[in-house]
Amino acid sequence: MHILSIETSCDDTAVAILKYDGAETIVLANTVSSQISLHTQYGGVVPALASREHMNNIVPVIEATLAQTSLTEKDIDLIAVTEGPGLMPALIIGVSTAKTLSLIWNKPLIGIHHIEGHIYANFLGKKEKEEDLFPLIALVVSGGHTQLILMRSHFDYTILGETQDDAAGEAFDKVARLLGLPYPGGPEIGKRADAFRTQNEEKNIREITEKFPRPMITSDTFDFSFSGLKTSVLYSLQKETPEKLHDEEFIASMCHAFQESVVDVLVTKTKKALIHYAPKTFIVAGGVSANTRLREQLATMITHLNTENNPERKIQFLTPEFSYSLDNAVMIGIASAFRYEQMSTREREALTNTFLTLDPNANLPLRNIVH
Repeated sequence: MHILSIETSCDDTAVAILKYDGAETIVLANTVSSQISLHTQYGGVVPALASREHMNNIVPVIEATLAQTSLTEKDIDLIAVTEGPGLMPALIIGVSTAKTLSLIWNKPLIGIHHIEGHIYANFLGKKEKEEDLFPLIALVVSGGHTQLILMRSHFDYTILGETQDDAAGEAFDKVARLLGLPYPGGPEIGKRADAFRTQNEEKNIREITEKFPRPMITSDTFDFSFSGLKTSVLYSLQKETPEKLHDEEFIASMCHAFQESVVDVLVTKTKKALIHYAPKTFIVAGGVSANTRLREQLATMITHLNTENNPERKIQFLTPEFSYSLDNAVMIGIASAFRYEQMSTREREALTNTFLTLDPNANLPLRNIVH
């Protein structure tokens, strides 16, 4: 079947068309209209402006996406849209558009959880057998979420731990602002931190690497906290001279120290969960999963665990393509394909009336399917 999917949870207007044959998902078209240049001048996303831009962009993006294929609305079998969580003014545009298309095209409509989409981006192009995939642990790291999630089967979610304050991506953005770096902060900090580490790889930079605390790294839970780390960066900067605060090498060293602290916490907590639950699969999802240092350290940790374990207990490590780590509509389409497959005939038939009932939900929880 052909799926048209829409994602407008934050500041990207994204539309994709996928083909799903029950065995694999294939991307036929994918369009993302970014608003970064607009929001950079404000140091972060302004919900009202994001909504306005979504309203201006959504129809042209849908038309451009369809134009990349030989398909028309008659060929679309399912419409999927991000239902939440996210910024309500932004979600409204995507959901309203999807409901309108469902009505005028007479197509079934399914709402998808944004984080669920990030998780299922890891399954693009293939369909693993459930017995080879689960149990699975997902580390979700984004601007709004930092969670460790256990999945015993498709759409069976147990949140093992989550941030108690700032999400990892949010902390990156706030620290970038403290350092005078542009929005979005994650890529800016990552770029400078990686350059600093490369330039100083033959030097002993342990003191800089360990400059900031690793919040909750030794706690008995799988929860996270990054607000105190952000405050530590602030206090450290307040001790420096104005000249130092504008020194590129100093800024790069601070980026490195902060990033190492965040990555250490994420990797350590993940390792603890992997040892405790012994999953068959580990995946990382969300915008911060594009951070090269995080991917590198997670891969190293998985390799060490697999070396220590018996061969039959090796953990497979799945990561999404970098282009699908950030917000996109492809991930929403993949999740909708898997959800549609799990549905009964009655549930599928009910999707033709979803345009009457679907509402955006800024605080939408992950929903389990009862098997």
